[in-house]
Amino acid sequence: MGEVVEIQSAQTLNVAAPPLQLDCRSISMSRSPLLDSAPKTPKSPFVTRLMTPVASPMKKAIASMQSCLEEVGHFTKLDPQEAWLPITESRNGNAYYAAFHTLCSGIGFQALVLPLAFITLGWAWGVICLSLAFIWQLYTLWLLIQLHESESGIRYSRYLRLSMAAFGEKLGKLLALFPIMYLSGGSCVTLIMVGGGTMKIFFQIVCGNTCSVKPLTLVEWYVVFTCLAIILAQLPNLNSIAGVSLVGAITAVSYCSLIWILSVIQGSPESVSYDPPDEAKSQLTRLFDTFNALGIIAFAFRGHNLVLEIQGTMPSDRKHPSRLPMWRGVKFAYMIVAACLFPLAIGGYWVYGSLMPENGGMLSALYKYHEHDTSTFLLGLASLLIVINSLSSFQIYAMPVFDNLEFKYTSKWSRPCPRWVRTGIRIFFGCLAFFISVALPFLPSLAGLIGGIALPITLAYPCLMWVIIKKPQKYSPCWCLNWALGVLGMALSVLVTTGAIWGIVTKGIKIHFFNPR
Repeated sequence: MGEVVEIQSAQTLNVAAPPLQLDCRSISMSRSPLLDSAPKTPKSPFVTRLMTPVASPMKKAIASMQSCLEEVGHFTKLDPQEAWLPITESRNGNAYYAAFHTLCSGIGFQALVLPLAFITLGWAWGVICLSLAFIWQLYTLWLLIQLHESESGIRYSRYLRLSMAAFGEKLGKLLALFPIMYLSGGSCVTLIMVGGGTMKIFFQIVCGNTCSVKPLTLVEWYVVFTCLAIILAQLPNLNSIAGVSLVGAITAVSYCSLIWILSVIQGSPESVSYDPPDEAKSQLTRLFDTFNALGIIAFAFRGHNLVLEIQGTMPSDRKHPSRLPMWRGVKFAYMIVAACLFPLAIGGYWVYGSLMPENGGMLSALYKYHEHDTSTFLLGLASLLIVINSLSSFQIYAMPVFDNLEFKYTSKWSRPCPRWVRTGIRIFFGCLAFFISVALPFLPSLAGLIGGIALPITLAYPCLMWVIIKKPQKYSPCWCLNWALGVLGMALSVLVTTGAIWGIVTKGIKIHFFNPR
């Protein structure tokens, strides 16, 4: 005969759920008092036979549910819209993918202008500021990775969502929306100009003066680059471009290393000087030039607007949170970033000093001073690597824009984007970026201004969001550190932006609309 299985009383389970979802806090597995006061059912053989097959599965089900609650720690109701968007469509990422994406977004054309900051700051302050900026931005990266998953089970897979959760919906949008879109869209526009211009240089190196083929104009090279970028942009989601990011990371490390090694081997021009420029300048002008130099350094450390998006492609649970593989990937990536940026900045300033061209940085200096005594193959290889890296970087910086446009579509129609809509969105954005690159060809001259605008995203907001969300004890070392860094980051943003505007007003830039040169 079977045995009667009595379910033991369990403790009340308080289960936290994300906002706007079912409140499960009243769930209780304890027996009702009414059941205790009710008369007991006689233990007849007939009733025992009926209860045994029912009680055993019930016991297993309750034990399974308790085990699940202990493992996960909370219920998380998945938003089906997340599975429709290109950033969170696939969640099978890992530490390797994170390293590829971080390297591809963290190293690029912006590194080539780092020696310009040393012209104003000099040797000592240049190295100190570059080192402090590297440590600071690495710390804020760690903060963002920790903030990706809240205690209630919500994952913030986009920087804007985290900003809205910390500062409130209206203020969060006001603070973060424009800088994030400016970084993503502006970077894509600049990549078209850098990639298209470098394709023209590559053609000239390969073809030479004896080539009978009519060379393309600069705008036509922009068209070629944009078409290639749009073709690559048809890859559906962020995880699907991991291979593209790997290629971008390899080419970025390669051309950064190749350019500074070639420059150091060839040596300095005879007229190189390391003296501070224009000693007769007023103290105010030199102060604003310093702020502009800090903006160039800040612009070199970008990609914080993509960190949460990259982490959002990873699976996560209580035992294996996504922050662990993400941090491993980021640490490895930034070891390589440091190995590229520091030699490029220090070596470039040592070779060219104050002769460094303002437009193009190290690449322009290499062509200007060592074009005739450097192998044509190496010059062509450096140009080709920059083109490939620009195409790869375009994909990861455009992904938040694609995600935002598709979010608007899925929010309105409550269904995933059809293939033709997704293709149309990416073609539209590519054409828009091409139009801006042709209409505003002087944007690369605004590197300091871009760095100032992006500074809070990199150095300030993560610290402030940590204090608001994590709520460390008031006046504790963690509380004081993050408040100090947050306020300092906001102040630096204002000063750097002001310095960049001052430099534009005093030095001037060549503004020519619809006339790329």
